[in-house]
Amino acid sequence: MLSVSRPTPSHFGIYATDTELLVNFYTRVFGLTMTDRGKGRTFPGDLIFLSASEDQHHQLVIAGGRPKEATFSTVMQISFVVPSIQSMREIRQSALDAGATNMRGLNHGNALSIYFSDPEGNTVEVYIDTPYYVAQPHGDPLDLGKSDEELMRETEAICRADPTFMPVDEWKAKFSRTAPGA
Repeated sequence: MLSVSRPTPSHFGIYATDTELLVNFYTRVFGLTMTDRGKGRTFPGDLIFLSASEDQHHQLVIAGGRPKEATFSTVMQISFVVPSIQSMREIRQSALDAGATNMRGLNHGNALSIYFSDPEGNTVEVYIDTPYYVAQPHGDPLDLGKSDEELMRETEAICRADPTFMPVDEWKAKFSRTAPGA
């Protein structure tokens, strides 16, 4: 059971035309584990539950029933935080090998991200947080061919040049003071 002090995003679901294609993609690329599957009582399609944490039964639900002719995703994006820049590089390659398209990298200042489309066109983000804050939206090109050290030096310089820059710990303290119940 998660312990939270206020409403906190915890999982998301996407519609699929080919549930097995997407289950294979998300288990292969992100190492998610299938925790359950079945037909819903109030939802007539297949439901497959996936998680990366023993603390959450599911973090991703893949729901069958998306019409094949549907070309617009019902999800804006699916975001996965990862432990390192190297993890982003590995996932980028794994995703491409598994059929991802539209691969692009962005340096948001507060995060380094890659975005791509899964095999059914859903936008996926893979990111790491940085120790910096700059107002969003913010996006500079990200070249994962550079070393980790070079990327972090570049990110710090980009952030410090932004008038909204502050260390993330300062931003967190400010957030805590303004959050409901603070």
